[in-house]
Amino acid sequence: MTYYIYHIPGKKIGVTRDLKYRVEEQQGYSPEEYDVVMKSDNIEFISEQEIYLQKMYGYRVDETPYNELKFNNDMNINVTEQTTTFPCPVNKLKGQLMDNIGMKWETDHGEFTINTQSIEWVMRNVQTSKYNTERCYVYNKAFARFYDNHQIHDLYNGKTKSGALSPTGVRQINFDCHDCDCNNVSHFDLIREWADQRGLYEKGDAKTQYVKLMEEAGEVGRAILKNRTIDIIDGIGDMVVVLTNLAELVGVPIEECIEIAYHVIAKRKGKMVNGTFVKDE
Repeated sequence: MTYYIYHIPGKKIGVTRDLKYRVEEQQGYSPEEYDVVMKSDNIEFISEQEIYLQKMYGYRVDETPYNELKFNNDMNINVTEQTTTFPCPVNKLKGQLMDNIGMKWETDHGEFTINTQSIEWVMRNVQTSKYNTERCYVYNKAFARFYDNHQIHDLYNGKTKSGALSPTGVRQINFDCHDCDCNNVSHFDLIREWADQRGLYEKGDAKTQYVKLMEEAGEVGRAILKNRTIDIIDGIGDMVVVLTNLAELVGVPIEECIEIAYHVIAKRKGKMVNGTFVKDE
């Protein structure tokens, strides 16, 4: 197997086994925009030279040498009931996932596949391991819900892989767009993408979002008192946006929060008292 060290001037030094796919298709550079510095069948040599060249050119130096990363059937992921853990830090994960497109693995919530869409979801939701900063993970149930929102439910008899949020088998869609691929993306995903593009997850914090949530709740309260339906709808929508971002900032997808809450109330019994549901003791 041949390994290539490529140089994108002013950007980076990297290693790949497939220049066309990795550099041109995935990163978007034309052949004129990068140089092949060297190639070799010796992965140890290539790994040493990559780090040497990164230092020489003043680029960010990879914490984990290329030959210590895990690829394809050697990608040593660890799957538990709750999580899938990847054998690399977050800043190296996207490259590994791109080099492993097509890889599949089984979890308690179904089969997962690495593709361009799932990579985007993983990179938005991945967390650094609390026990080893060289490893990172995603929650399997939340990952399964990504498939619930992106795949046709008829494939599994009208049921979601995660068994939640869509008990009727109806997936979430973007009703504002019928002529593009947007109807394959959930509103939660669209909210997260919007927030991420504006730096909310990088520079925001949970306390600020909580304050924002209270402000929006106040707006809804005023709209209810004035019986202004449009403002009520707008306020509820704003609260959902804030709650989605708040959940993301504390490291738990809002889908998982909803599911946990639903399972708590699903079998709850009680009665209505003065317009409020009061659960049985």
